[in-house]
Amino acid sequence: MTVLDATGDTGTGLVHAATSRSAAAKKGLTSPWASLAAIVIAVLWTIPTFGLFLSSLRPERDVQRTGWWTFFANPAITFDNYAEVLFGGNQPLVGFFANSILITLPSVAIPITLATMAAYGFAWTRFPMRDTLFVAIFALQIVPLQVALLPLLEIFVGTGLNGTFWTVWIAHSTFALPLATFLLHNSMREIPAELVEAARVDGAGHVRIFTTIMVPLMKPAIAAFAVFQFLWVWNDLLVALVFAGGTLDVAPLTVRLANLVGDRGSNWYLLAPGAFVAIIVPLVVFVALQRYFVRGLLAGSVKG
Repeated sequence: MTVLDATGDTGTGLVHAATSRSAAAKKGLTSPWASLAAIVIAVLWTIPTFGLFLSSLRPERDVQRTGWWTFFANPAITFDNYAEVLFGGNQPLVGFFANSILITLPSVAIPITLATMAAYGFAWTRFPMRDTLFVAIFALQIVPLQVALLPLLEIFVGTGLNGTFWTVWIAHSTFALPLATFLLHNSMREIPAELVEAARVDGAGHVRIFTTIMVPLMKPAIAAFAVFQFLWVWNDLLVALVFAGGTLDVAPLTVRLANLVGDRGSNWYLLAPGAFVAIIVPLVVFVALQRYFVRGLLAGSVKG
């Protein structure tokens, strides 16, 4: 409904209405109760992580006999747990750390590359049954991952790829493509059509439009999905265990963490330092891409 002011100027009325809605939203978000709830959630979320961090620095005897909260009564710090996790034993964590990097980077790059090109095709080209195919791709998101494990495993075994990095790369890329295509398509549709039309008038083809206009403008959305995919693949155990198996040359960090406690659970105190070693890379990636991550999440949410 158009808002009219006393002089009949609709523009001024619209500005006042927008300002009022903005002020109301700001007031709701800056409510003391909302701030208190955020603080409580942050504290409840942080305490277990803080306790896990203290446990990773405590001596083995203290960890097995007392809780982490007793650290303040009898503070004792050692880095022997980290040294044992990283370099000790027959299966040091350093080798699995490298495997996780070799698995994660291609598993992020492959679906992003394919999904970006597919999103451009669905958003800015016309071909028969375009909408039907896009809906079919979107519907693939509801298929449980576990349903596809056995058929894919049979294919990989039949082709002789089982137990290699290729199986994990293909599996993660396959599972990520529907969501990646959907998200990048929606973000790409927010790009003004005038830019594409101007490029076409200048004689640019689809390849040039895609590489010089779409990809630079899509960096926030690509980075946001890259963070999601990176965290998913890095923390994955099921896909790596099924397709890579327990092969030491291919198994990622999560497989070693699952076996870190030993056959009888005698080394469970090593789980805390192992967990913190495992979160170093995801933490660095998230901090480095945080700006693009937030912009990618907000892309398309506000139209001016």
